[in-house]
Formats: sequence, C-alpha cells, structure tokens
Amino acid sequence: MFQSFLLAGFEGSTGYNRHGEWFDQVIATGHDVNVDQDYADIAGLGLHAARETVRWPLVDHRGRYDFSSIEPYIGAANRQGVGVIWDLFHYGFPQDVDLWSETFPRRFADYCYAVARYIDARIDGRRVFTPINEPSFMSYAGGEKALFAPYGSGRGWELKVALARGALAGINAIRAACPDARFVNVDPLCRVVCPRNRPDLAPQAQDFNERLVFQSWDMLCGRLLPELGGSPDHLDIVGINYYWTNQWELNDTPNDDGNLPPLHDDDPRRAPLFDLIFSVWKRYGREVMITETSHVGDNRGPWLCEVIDACHALLRRNVPLRGACLYPILGMPEWHDRDQWTPMGLWDPLCHRDPAAGRLLCAPMAEALQGAGPLEALHRAMLEPGYRGARRVERSGSIARRAAAS
Repeated sequence: MFQSFLLAGFEGSTGYNRHGEWFDQVIATGHDVNVDQDYADIAGLGLHAARETVRWPLVDHRGRYDFSSIEPYIGAANRQGVGVIWDLFHYGFPQDVDLWSETFPRRFADYCYAVARYIDARIDGRRVFTPINEPSFMSYAGGEKALFAPYGSGRGWELKVALARGALAGINAIRAACPDARFVNVDPLCRVVCPRNRPDLAPQAQDFNERLVFQSWDMLCGRLLPELGGSPDHLDIVGINYYWTNQWELNDTPNDDGNLPPLHDDDPRRAPLFDLIFSVWKRYGREVMITETSHVGDNRGPWLCEVIDACHALLRRNVPLRGACLYPILGMPEWHDRDQWTPMGLWDPLCHRDPAAGRLLCAPMAEALQGAGPLEALHRAMLEPGYRGARRVERSGSIARRAAAS
C-alpha cells in the first residue's frame, strides 16, 4: 500500500479524561512543532508511511472548518515522501456534538467530506482514511464505564451502534469527495481465557472471542445490523490494534484506568500474533493491517522482533497483510496523569516537560528494526507484476518455519 511495509504511528488522541481535563497528545509529544523532523527521522530509518490524526475538535467549529491544524502535516508528508493514513476521529469530538443524537452521523459525514476534499487536493500519493478509531474501546470506556467523554454508563452497545452509523456515513461522504480513497477501519483485537480454576466460563470466553470482539467490524461489513447499510466495501482494510495487554483472564479485576491485567508473556494460554491475525483474515477475507502495536521499556526490542517474524510468516502464507504500524512511535504521557510518561516508542523525550527539546532513540528497538530487511524485501516482491508466491524471499525463524510447513 505504501513505499514501506512498516509505518510510524503518531499518537493523536484528544478528548476529556476521567478527571474532565482536556488532553491533546499531539501537543504533549511535541509532534505539532517537530513534524518535519519527525517525518525526516522515520524516513531515515526506512519508515515511509505514518498514521496521523486530524483533530476533529480543532477543525470543526459548529460546522465551519479551519484546516490550519492539518497544513503542517500535509506539507511535511509531501516534502519527506511519507504516505499517511488520516485518522478523522480519535476519541476527541467538538463540544457541541452529541454522539447519542440522530444528528451525529450527518454532522460527522459533513466534516469527513470537507476534510477529504481538502486533503485530496493537496496530498501526494494515496488517499487513505480511518473514519473512527477504536469504536469498540471507545464504546467500552466512554459509553459503558464513563472513563472519558462522553461519560456514558451502561450504554456501551448504544454507543457502538451510534459510532457504526457515523463511520458508515463518513465513509460514504469521503467516497463522494474522493472516489479512489481507501479505508482502514481500526479496532482492537482482544482475547480472553478462562481462569485456570474456572473451566465453566469457557462458553463466556468463546462468546467474547468469537462474537463480541468483532461487533464493530461486523456492523461495517453488513453481517450485524445490516439495516445500517454496511458492506464488505465499507469495511475495506481491517486495521488491527494489538498490544501485549490485549489478552487477559475473563472476570479479572480492572485497575483504576479500567484496564485488565494482561497475561504474562510466557503464559501458555497466550495465542501467538500469527494465529490472531490469520483468524481475522479468514473471518473477513479482506486485506488486513496491524495498525497499532508496541511494548514498554526493555520489552520494546523483543516485541518488535516478534512482530516482524509474525508479519513475515503471514506474508509467506500469502495473507494480504498491507503493513504494520509501530504505535506510538514517540513516548507519551498517560491520558489521566500528564506527569506520568510511558516509554513505549522508538523515541523518548529528553525532557517530559518540554517534549520539543529533543528525543532519545531507543537503541534496542532500533536494532530490532534493522532485522526488518527481509520483511521489506518480501513486501516489495509481492508488489511486483507477475509475483507468484512467497518463496521468492526466504526468512528464518521459528514462526516462519511453522507457517511454511503448515
């Protein structure tokens, strides 16, 4: 899809956190003032594509549009030769928008149409959009548990349906403005297991793993609530967000942020990334992309090696995996505590209170990135006319060997 298989994801969340405080991760990480250098830095490491956020609250002022917050990113992308997936709704929304109302889909569609026209007239390369980021997680955190705006409680399903209506309206509007646009519909891929002493919970775990986690994608493709107007073309590319925290025990106790303790890396109940991605492709038969993945601290390098091996194995099985996004590419503060920073990017800020002061490269992760050469070579080979199979590029590794033998 882009010049490189690996992408850089710039955290773009906005919104009101659990304390009612406004947060903007683009500003917090200094990406707003460093975008040219950020794009030059990722391109220098072979990452020629990025996920970027159009911050809806900054653009849409009661239906009047100000695109000044987008201009620097378009200019930097064109100058540095970086392809972009434009994320149009990353949790934050204008204060006068009511996500529960019947007017939300139309308001969102008008905004999507305006942004798509603006970007289409100015960007080089492909036009690729994510209408709504992580509708399943937003429905849980913002509609079920009141962890951030719109602070709903017990209304998760209602919000999930509302976001599906908005996404479908947005996709239709973008296609009207930009007929050749592609869409990467992003949602977390999560999996639960039974506690070792509770095998009786197996049906509940199966229901989560085989039905609940797929509801948003199922609505977009028309399998669930077809009256909403979904279709496979609306789903387009399935964007999979997967972190080390995405597998946990059913009925465990959430922490203060609503997150559940993840399974340990060496827990035999943890499913391999290869199997998880392969199952999504088998379910939908669509192109897929890993749109967010990362680990923290010293685990960043080994995690990237695992992701690279899994991607290589998937490509060797001719799974149409269109990329993997290292997200976030920059260390960032927690939504609910601005003074607490998480070291989970390829670069960490030298000064948390002044993220524009400079960045420190995570050497183990950068070293792991050097092992992506065969992956990128296979990606390029698959794009060549007359490509007949993944045997043209070889790769060692336990995951790849297992995939090749199966």
